[in-house]
Amino acid sequence: MYFQTADIEVALWIPPFVAFVISFFTSMGGVSGAFLLLPFQMSFIGYTNPSVSATNQVFNVVAIPSGVYRYWREERMVWPLTWIVVFGTLPGVFIGAMVRVLYLPDPKHFKLFAACVLFYIGFKMVRDVLGNSNGGNKKKSEARFREMVKRNTSPGGAAASPATTVTCFNLKRLGFTFYGDAYNVSFWGILLLSFIVGIVGGIYGIGGGSIIAPFFITFFELPVYVVAGAALMGTFVTSVAGVVFYQAIAPFYPNLSVAPDWLLGILFGVGGMAGMYLGARCQKFVSAKAIKWMLAGVMVFTAIKYILNFFEY
Repeated sequence: MYFQTADIEVALWIPPFVAFVISFFTSMGGVSGAFLLLPFQMSFIGYTNPSVSATNQVFNVVAIPSGVYRYWREERMVWPLTWIVVFGTLPGVFIGAMVRVLYLPDPKHFKLFAACVLFYIGFKMVRDVLGNSNGGNKKKSEARFREMVKRNTSPGGAAASPATTVTCFNLKRLGFTFYGDAYNVSFWGILLLSFIVGIVGGIYGIGGGSIIAPFFITFFELPVYVVAGAALMGTFVTSVAGVVFYQAIAPFYPNLSVAPDWLLGILFGVGGMAGMYLGARCQKFVSAKAIKWMLAGVMVFTAIKYILNFFEY
């Protein structure tokens, strides 16, 4: 099938199939998989127009709600955490888009810096997993959650207590419990991190889940079974804003493909929708350590890709 905006021809089943496979695994860690779809589109199906970034974000807009819905059904959405991520991310993505257009037409040096940061976080996460230095509360609550799954007790069911309970939420701290263990984080720390991630997402046209989820787990020591939903929701908002921005500026660049290829993006999104729903549903059957290994691999892979891009110039 020929896609006019992308100026490519590809079999109709390939985009949803590839998106399904990628999203199934990445959604378990709060990552949409858009950062993997971008090189797939550019390297494997030949979509190299600037609109590939916007098309990638259409995928996020279509696919992510199914995963968020599943986390909500199982009462693993800490909504105050989610709203902090959303409100921090939203202004950041517009700033990032303007920075990309005005100051970073060639962002290779920023990518090299980002690669160093990702390598550091990935190394720290690997060290924590190998050394079992996950923090007492986090290990207990995650183990309790896994034990509940083994007993076939449905989180959020009529006979079960809520998986998460918010204990405090103000302009200084956010506190909540996850299966009886308490977590308390800085409101402004989460907001600032979300703002920075929004800028990065706006610059590169990908969701920020691959950055924000590992930060939540490694530096704020939050349980992986809770942060995934909030990270995906932040990526969703970032992507909506990005699609709106690229579509709005498209008329100002009539000789350049800027607006998304909607049909291709929706095809990717349909596959991603099924993959994210199943990934969110299956996450509780996967150990937290395995998910952290996956996230560490995601960060290292992204860092290597950025470094290789830097030396290609």
